[in-house]
Amino acid sequence: MNTQTKTTLLFLSSFLAIILIFSGFIYAQISSYSYVDFFNLLKIRAITTAKAELDILSDEMAEFRMEYLDQLPNEQDYIFKIRDTSDFTIVSSEVQALGLPYSFFQNIIETGQADYNNKGIFYKGIYYRNDRGNFIVISSAENYMDVQHAAYLKKSLIVSITVAFLLSVLISLFFSKRTFKPIAKITEKVKEISSENLHLRLDLKDQKNELGELIRTFNNMLDRIETSFETQNNFISNASHELRTPLTAIIGEADVSLSKIRKPEDYIETIRVMLDEAEKLDAKTKALFFLAQTGFNGKAQKFEKVRVDQLLYDVKETIKKINSASKVQLDMSLLPENPMMLKVKANEQLLHLALTNIISNACKYSNDNVVKVSLGASDNKVIIVVKDSGIGIPENELKYIYDPFFRASNTSNYEGFGIGLPLTNNIIRMHKGEIKVSSIVNKGTTVQIILPVGDFSTV
Repeated sequence: MNTQTKTTLLFLSSFLAIILIFSGFIYAQISSYSYVDFFNLLKIRAITTAKAELDILSDEMAEFRMEYLDQLPNEQDYIFKIRDTSDFTIVSSEVQALGLPYSFFQNIIETGQADYNNKGIFYKGIYYRNDRGNFIVISSAENYMDVQHAAYLKKSLIVSITVAFLLSVLISLFFSKRTFKPIAKITEKVKEISSENLHLRLDLKDQKNELGELIRTFNNMLDRIETSFETQNNFISNASHELRTPLTAIIGEADVSLSKIRKPEDYIETIRVMLDEAEKLDAKTKALFFLAQTGFNGKAQKFEKVRVDQLLYDVKETIKKINSASKVQLDMSLLPENPMMLKVKANEQLLHLALTNIISNACKYSNDNVVKVSLGASDNKVIIVVKDSGIGIPENELKYIYDPFFRASNTSNYEGFGIGLPLTNNIIRMHKGEIKVSSIVNKGTTVQIILPVGDFSTV
């Protein structure tokens, strides 16, 4: 059973339950009202009987009753004279034959009237006084209103419920098809999407409801998947090229050296070239392996308390050892008063590597001009800003900077493999942080790294 059928049945079941409850309520209320109304009718009969039988205008009242009051089914009237209300006792055999309880008569005397229903026969008694004495007048009849009206009401309710249910079936089918039609279209469109046509997207139009949110979420997922496929394809293409280049150079040098007998110094030069290319290949392989490792969620890594300001001083010393010409200026003017706001939960070695990559790139691509590194904290976040005045990155190439082996078009005069920034991005993501890069060609690049302040309450 599909969702559309389930929804239709659920709607119909709910509707049928509601209409049955309301129909039962209406039937009960009308039945109750018919009892009250019929007792009022019997009261009028009892008063009319009393006046017709006991008052001086009995002849006129009897004539009025015969002319204007129809005979009720099984209608009977009874009149009993009361001699002593303080010690009321019914001994009449006629009263005993009626089978009415003593409390019925007692209520009439105490309250002036009383009602009683016995096996479909309704009794209405009133207390009546005139010059002739005190009397109990009882009118009884079969409740034709309950029988006839209830039967008519039952038929009307059954017909109404049946018609309403049939109409609700048609309406439910119509609206369920109308509601699920966009979902059916989405299903058909999704079936068309595969790895060969990931550029296809679902049509959003002007939908601002939950379905529109679903379409937007699915399209965003397709964007991520398409980007992932493109990144993977670029990675495979670039990796194969980067690994093939040194291998080609090594094989070429070996072929040339073996093509004929050469002098020892020629072999030494060939071996030196092969060693250089092999070292490049080894560096690229290690970088790829490290990049693959940092692609995991980081659960296997050891995280501990790390003060970011101390880490930046260590990074500055490391870069100075690698490149003595580097000029890194640390700006600590925005440090918070609370030193705990500078502590993050991190793998110190990996975070040291990420910051080293960013700052050393800034030094390299700014031709060893001053690189300013600022540190601050706010809203439970540690913010590191690295700003240089180097060659910058072309705007149309910024979206590729996290692709492995990608290098900007203006970096041909600088050494590098194009792995540092993707590796750094993976490390920052492992630490639940964020990295933002903005750049202007020939004016410089600004890198902003945002890390969450560590929660050490359970440590």
